[in-house]
Amino acid sequence: MKRMPIAFTRLCALSFASAALLAAPPVAAEDLLQIYREAQQNDPALAAARATWVATQERMPQARAALLPNVSAAGAANVNNLNETLHTDPPVDINNRNFRFGSLGVSAAQPLYRPQNSVAYDQAKQQVAQADYTLSFAQQDLILRVAQAYFDVLLAEFTVDLAESQKAAVSEQLAQAKRNFEVGVATITDTNEAQAKYDSIVALEISARNDLDNRRTALRAIIGRFPASLKRVGPGFEPTLPSPDTLDYWVGRALAENLAVKIAAYNFDIATLEVDKQRAGHYPTLDLVGSYSLQTGSGSSSVNLSSNFDLRQAQLGVQLTVPIYQGGFVDSKVREAIALQDNARQNLELARRTALFNAQTGFTGVNSAVASVQAFEQALKSAQVAYESNRLGQEVGVRTNLDVLNTQQNVFQTRRDLAQSYFNYLIGVLRLKAAVGTLSEQDLEEVNRQLRG
Repeated sequence: MKRMPIAFTRLCALSFASAALLAAPPVAAEDLLQIYREAQQNDPALAAARATWVATQERMPQARAALLPNVSAAGAANVNNLNETLHTDPPVDINNRNFRFGSLGVSAAQPLYRPQNSVAYDQAKQQVAQADYTLSFAQQDLILRVAQAYFDVLLAEFTVDLAESQKAAVSEQLAQAKRNFEVGVATITDTNEAQAKYDSIVALEISARNDLDNRRTALRAIIGRFPASLKRVGPGFEPTLPSPDTLDYWVGRALAENLAVKIAAYNFDIATLEVDKQRAGHYPTLDLVGSYSLQTGSGSSSVNLSSNFDLRQAQLGVQLTVPIYQGGFVDSKVREAIALQDNARQNLELARRTALFNAQTGFTGVNSAVASVQAFEQALKSAQVAYESNRLGQEVGVRTNLDVLNTQQNVFQTRRDLAQSYFNYLIGVLRLKAAVGTLSEQDLEEVNRQLRG
């Protein structure tokens, strides 16, 4: 019985070990959930979204302040000197006075009818409610970015592993072709073909390593550092179809619950209120106003006369302001608000269409990824059988070295396609849930359970 060639033995062992994308990473490898939680602390985009949310919470007290009383106090204190001199010979002081003056006043105003302020308060309530969805959208975006970056690194690492394994296998083929040529049982063509294939794989390995560096850099941009190693998808992973496996269900949920649609809907409501607020510029305003003031003073003159006085005054009433003509400013602001309302309406429609598109492509993408995994798993088995057959055929002289190299190349390419289909499925599931607005950390935990250290 013939012993299997070393290159073929290595290929079969690696193919079996990587059927579920395993590559024996170190025990201390980090998983997807660890990377995500670190990203929550270090990602600038999410930090900016949190700061925006905190800032938006202040819209309510700011708008409410315009509906509440406005009270102010003012005081003044002065020391005065008055000197009048008649320039005669000799000069005569006709008036020389020193006096002090002080005042203290308190005024208050309570809006009774200011429709612009009421509309502004309604807008603030809408903005605060919208901020919650905006922050949730940023959190979902982080989940997708982390997952995409994580699996991009895994795929790049897997591609490098494949390139190394393929280079080793082709190196064996090249060495064998040279030996066969030296003993006269093969032509120089076999050696040249193996050398060309080897050189091509060396170039592929260089490109794969460069791509891996770029993918790691992309992940570093999110978490602020390079992770040492990452856990990979473990054995026994079986992609499943969406549940329910009905497109109308996912499209309907996307139109109703997609976060981008909800944010756009709030923008339209806020823009509609802005039209009402600008139109209120034509309306009169009515305020309850009151004030109390105290003035006191004392002084003396050159004839030794002194005087003191106190003045107290209190007022309470209503103040009506009726706008008559403002140069067309209010009309212009109304037209501007109407145009911006139409802009918000169109953006809402765009958000709905985008949500529908994302839901549909997400649904079909998950179904396609499941089918691709099954197809590539079968294709890998067939490619391995074809390689084995060609290798045995070469030994008995019915297959050439080029036939073996081509079938070997097909095995490695199919393994990479299988890895890509696994990652497409995992990302597709997350994107489908994001399309319907339900993507959360729990979904990431489900994906993380498929990883092994």
